Amino acid sequence: MRRFQTAFAVCLILGLAVSSASAQQPAATKEDIERVFQAMHLRDTMKGMMDAIVKQQRQLMHDQFAKTAATAKLPPDFESKMNKLLDDTMKNFPYEEMIQVMTPVYQKHLTKDDADAMVAFYSTPTGQKLIRELPAITQEAMQAASPIMQRQMAANMERVQQEVAQMVNDAKAKSGQSSAHRR
Repeated sequence: MRRFQTAFAVCLILGLAVSSASAQQPAATKEDIERVFQAMHLRDTMKGMMDAIVKQQRQLMHDQFAKTAATAKLPPDFESKMNKLLDDTMKNFPYEEMIQVMTPVYQKHLTKDDADAMVAFYSTPTGQKLIRELPAITQEAMQAASPIMQRQMAANMERVQQEVAQMVNDAKAKSGQSSAHRR
């Protein structure tokens, strides 16, 4: 889920980067935003990004399965069942519902002129190339950043574990002092 949020944030940032909202300009309408989404091929882009995320998750599951299959005593068909579960989950992914809740967000931040400029940009060959390449760019960027994120998460977890251990030790010491004073 966190990977999807990251990929989704990248898509939103790229879309919003073109904007230059001004208070004097009329706000983008729902129809303006739908034109932007159509020019961006947002539905296809979202599906492409989700496919890239699923592919990466499938590989992570495979790697984890390979490491733990023997010791965890998992059934031989575990990996195929997990892949089917992942596929079934993605079949019912609520793309349209997500677009419906995204529309007012775009309306809040974009003017009609911004929407028109975005439609114009995404209608150019460069805009269309960005749309086509965005899923691969996102997947490759996530793969490139993954070791850094994993290293940071491991460091954060180690710090949390140290802090918790220190709190437990402090609580034990305080509890020991309280019992000593009662005697």
